[in-house]
Amino acid sequence: MLLGLQNVTFEFGARTIVEDATWHIQPNERIGLIGYNGTGKSTLLKVLTGQYSPAKGAVEKGRETTIGFLHQDLLGFDTDDSILEVAMGAFERVKQLEKEIEIMGEELAKTGDEKLAHSYADLLHEMEVLDGYSIHHRTEEILQGLGFSNADLQKKYKLFSGGWRMRVLLAKMILQHPDVLLLGEPTNHLDLPSIEWLEKYLIHYQGAVVIVSHDRFFLDRMVTKVVELYQQQLHFYTGNYSYFETEKALRIDMQKKAFDNQQDYIRQQERFVERFKAKASKAAQAQSIVKRLDRLERIEDVELERPNMKINFAVEKQPGKIICTLKDISKKFKDVEIVDSTGAEIDRGDKIALIGANGKGKSTLLRIIAGTESFEGEREWGYNVVESFYAQHQLEALNQNNDILEEMKEARSGKNDLELRSLLGAFLFSGDSVEKKVKVLSGGEKARVALAKTIASKANFLMLDEPTNHLDIHSVDLLVESLKKYEGSLILVSHDRYFISRLANKIWEIEDLKIREFKGSYAEWEDWKERRAKAEAEQRKNQTAPAAVVTVPLTEKKPQADKQNDAKKEIQKLKTRFKSVEEKLAHLAEKKSLLENKLAEPDIYNNKTKFQETETGYQQALKEWSMVNEEYETLFEQIMALEG
Repeated sequence: MLLGLQNVTFEFGARTIVEDATWHIQPNERIGLIGYNGTGKSTLLKVLTGQYSPAKGAVEKGRETTIGFLHQDLLGFDTDDSILEVAMGAFERVKQLEKEIEIMGEELAKTGDEKLAHSYADLLHEMEVLDGYSIHHRTEEILQGLGFSNADLQKKYKLFSGGWRMRVLLAKMILQHPDVLLLGEPTNHLDLPSIEWLEKYLIHYQGAVVIVSHDRFFLDRMVTKVVELYQQQLHFYTGNYSYFETEKALRIDMQKKAFDNQQDYIRQQERFVERFKAKASKAAQAQSIVKRLDRLERIEDVELERPNMKINFAVEKQPGKIICTLKDISKKFKDVEIVDSTGAEIDRGDKIALIGANGKGKSTLLRIIAGTESFEGEREWGYNVVESFYAQHQLEALNQNNDILEEMKEARSGKNDLELRSLLGAFLFSGDSVEKKVKVLSGGEKARVALAKTIASKANFLMLDEPTNHLDIHSVDLLVESLKKYEGSLILVSHDRYFISRLANKIWEIEDLKIREFKGSYAEWEDWKERRAKAEAEQRKNQTAPAAVVTVPLTEKKPQADKQNDAKKEIQKLKTRFKSVEEKLAHLAEKKSLLENKLAEPDIYNNKTKFQETETGYQQALKEWSMVNEEYETLFEQIMALEG
């Protein structure tokens, strides 16, 4: 074990974050730590790193274990150093060695002292062991992977925005290569290419990784274990996020059935007691049943408790067919061109995702459409358009000294206090919580206030810049469902692939300083991009190939009869395997059915150990059956394809 909690209870003021929790992090594990907003995920990471001390229990850490912790609080750091120097801070010992080698080398050149030569050789050996001569190259490689250009590397760290600073600190942490890497929302400030690079890097990372993230695509690709912080308890699932979702629903369903079965059993026994307790011949049996019911370990009823935002994007006015027209739009910052003489049209019913790498101008284009950014060219609104703009800077623009209700009044929606309280209730701010000051709110709470302000206007056209940042996965789901029902039009910038794939019916990308439009979903766009990339690669290959006759070696030529024999052998091999899998599937189905019948027997709930063993056996049988069934279907399809 590298790091863990042993029977830990942690309280934050009067609120319990976790109670009697045990969690051991093992080498090379990929863990997703999840939970609803405000449950205390980030706080729990701070308990693991020793920033907070538990009220009970102990945080256990291996003597040699090193920990890297990426979190939003790090943004308080500032310096005049270049981003390359900040990231290379990961190599403190190597940088110290460089200085020592330089000083000792100069001294050795003067004196030629033999003892000094041995010390110099030792330093060179340590430098080689630490791979110290490649630190510049490794640092540049990591920073470029995270989206920095060569020109950026020598720029001062203090000149970059919060999101870019977080990337530098992530690069530094990766280069330090700790045994346990704790990442708090690492994708929040990354564009899609950088997220894909980080996924590939972390998959091969030699160490344990714990990730807090609202990005389900990222979690599905990264984690093999999920730890859920729910109702002050830690719940463990072996699998990715999609597996967790299915398994949690199954667990709740099983416990619900177990509870209902036990209640039926209790009612049946109580009816017997009530009927025969006064009858002499049955009194002893009735008394025995009463004692048995007293000793019975009761199964708790279970209901899925989760915060449910009731987001209703109301539309007051119906706009015309065209929402917005852009004509000959050009924009540049000093020497950086964003777009040049480009145009596009947003129509009623469009749900557009504006995607691409950071620095391509997505947010700038969104601000041009919103009218908060200067530009050359024309932007024309259509008839009856009521627009509303949600952007990350709005979280910073919230008045820190206002309470939530006062902040909502600044939206000038025309709603009275009662109506505003009702709207805030839909965003999980009820009762006295609307009087909380903005400055004490978490990132997720501030995002919900800014979203509430955005929709208070009853706009029929929304412009959304990273609306899912700071929202948990469940809140993202609720926002998706609300926006799918939204009768207006929208354009959004987001790095959340799940969010985009569920919403967009058009994709915009800035390419060669032009707005390129793709009519279709995100999945269709990805497929089109992949096909286009393959076609371009093939074209380049054909252009560079020598114009000569290509001869196929004799070893690659096979007579038709040989090919047919090979196919028959392959089919026979698949059929043999298919028969074996079919028998195994039948056996597992029988085993699963047997365990289901046992769980349906009321008596099983009298013995907690027996119930838990049976339920665990059922879950294992179900998992095995699912895996074997998947193999069964795959083999069947392969046989059909070959025989067809």
